[in-house]
Amino acid sequence: MPEVIVENVHKSFGPLEVLKGVSLTVDHGEVVALIGRSGSGKSTLLRCINGLEQINSGRIEVAGHVARDDAKSLRELRRDVGIVFQSYNLFPHLTVGENIMLAPRIVKKVAKAETRRIAGEVLDLVGLAEKFDAYPDQLSGGQQQRVAIARSLAMRPKVMLFDEVTSALDPELTGEVLNVMERLAKDGMTMLLVTHEMGFARRVAKVTVFMHQGRIWEQGPSQALFSAPKTPEMRQFIQSDIK
Repeated sequence: MPEVIVENVHKSFGPLEVLKGVSLTVDHGEVVALIGRSGSGKSTLLRCINGLEQINSGRIEVAGHVARDDAKSLRELRRDVGIVFQSYNLFPHLTVGENIMLAPRIVKKVAKAETRRIAGEVLDLVGLAEKFDAYPDQLSGGQQQRVAIARSLAMRPKVMLFDEVTSALDPELTGEVLNVMERLAKDGMTMLLVTHEMGFARRVAKVTVFMHQGRIWEQGPSQALFSAPKTPEMRQFIQSDIK
């Protein structure tokens, strides 16, 4: 059963058409990697799936919610869809635990004692249980990104979206974050990720989607796609990445 359905989606910013009829499905428990050059539409697609950008035409359904441009629909959608960005966006004046407890208390009206238990649980999941009372500026970039992932997980999402979450990190810290994402994949989380980490996409994503000029240019099982790309654009992209 598809958890994410994208049907013939078009999205423009003024005269610039960024998505040109994109269709994609992601099954429950499936991990899908979106790859491609900057400007190919990957991040815009992710933002449309979470309702951060409104589409011009087409249809998006995520975890049973049809993405619509009204506050109630968007609120319901975002209860089941977590998104993590390149920037961590943690509140600097709140501790790690407080950052994580905030959304469940405000959005889902979860009792304070229960939010504390949830925060401890998700911090343990990302390997940072001992950082509950630390402040963001006491953490490395990799640790802050793992807290950002934990904050999304605290909302118990059905789908997780990751938008270039390691691009601001050095290689060692990148490995920390990718390990957490790989663990989530093994636990059966439905995930859609925009990434430049080709090795990770090939190893962890069941399906890889190559976007080019606002369209899905090529897609298929990750191993097959990387081993034998069918289009010259995909071949060139992989070769340039290896270099």
